Amino acid sequence: MNIKANISTLGKYLDQPMLVGKFSKAVPVILGTGSALVVAKKVKEAPKDEKGKVFLQNTCVLLGTVGSALIATRGIKKIGIKGLANPYDLKEIAQNNTKLVDDFLETTNVSRKAERILEKAKTKAVKFREIKRIFGEIKPKEGGDVFLKKLIPDPENISSKDIFKEIKRLSVLGLVPVIGGIGGGILGDRLTDKNWKEKIPNKIKEGSYQYLANIFMCNVGAGIALGLLEKAKITSKSARAVGMTTGIVLTGILGGSAIANTISKKVIDPIFRKTGIDKSEKVNDCLYSERKPEALDIGLHTDDIATVAVLSGLKWIEPALPILYSISGYRAGIGYRNGEGHRH
Repeated sequence: MNIKANISTLGKYLDQPMLVGKFSKAVPVILGTGSALVVAKKVKEAPKDEKGKVFLQNTCVLLGTVGSALIATRGIKKIGIKGLANPYDLKEIAQNNTKLVDDFLETTNVSRKAERILEKAKTKAVKFREIKRIFGEIKPKEGGDVFLKKLIPDPENISSKDIFKEIKRLSVLGLVPVIGGIGGGILGDRLTDKNWKEKIPNKIKEGSYQYLANIFMCNVGAGIALGLLEKAKITSKSARAVGMTTGIVLTGILGGSAIANTISKKVIDPIFRKTGIDKSEKVNDCLYSERKPEALDIGLHTDDIATVAVLSGLKWIEPALPILYSISGYRAGIGYRNGEGHRH
């Protein structure tokens, strides 16, 4: 089997509704475990007399970030708040798979090995080599291709009318954890530091940087590129992926940083100086005197690859968005700044 076929099989393996559903179900545990490890690391690195303070501050930031990220994606059913992420009901997926497989096997003869794999697929995710086996055997059969597309749906190219609706959804999913992180960070400082108000401006500025440079503008760039590609009637998935990545680089990594720094200096700083909260000295007018893009910021653009995947119709990446966006939320909550005169 050639490389292209192997990549296609890998995509089918990752996009199994049962596998995506199980991953989605595991995300809260992953976030909780990751948060505990971050807090433990920060406490271990802190001076002995600061450990309690560091523990409380980081716990508040992560509770605000992770809690808001999960609420944004999953909602709160008991009070009627709907989540923005696509839900995955494992019981419903199993019921659909069972009916689909039973109906297919009633009318189609397959090998005993393929039948065992299909029986497994009713309630469980199947392995990569098993995907390869059933696609190789069943796809050429009459009705086989239709059956397999129902079992593991193909990625759908988003139409132009839905592009910015999807961009809006992804942008809100990214905004909520950032706001939650800022709120958690302010609470943590309020509980541990008498000068907590002085740290608020840097949290808001870092939050605006994380959201604009690492989330929102990247989403906009991907959406614009996707719209232009559709207008040019380019439907190739690889071409769309390259185009969206280019849009992300131009509007997010380059333009988003400039916009975020301008807002920090021209809008946020004057507001807090008027209130007397921001006592920092006025910094110079250099574009990146507020916040310079650095290695970790580039790493945070992993969530933009996720955006490309979601807009390309891939299902398996979406459950990971709360994890990726929570990194930006945490950075906002601790109020990290690397511009001169803005360290705490």
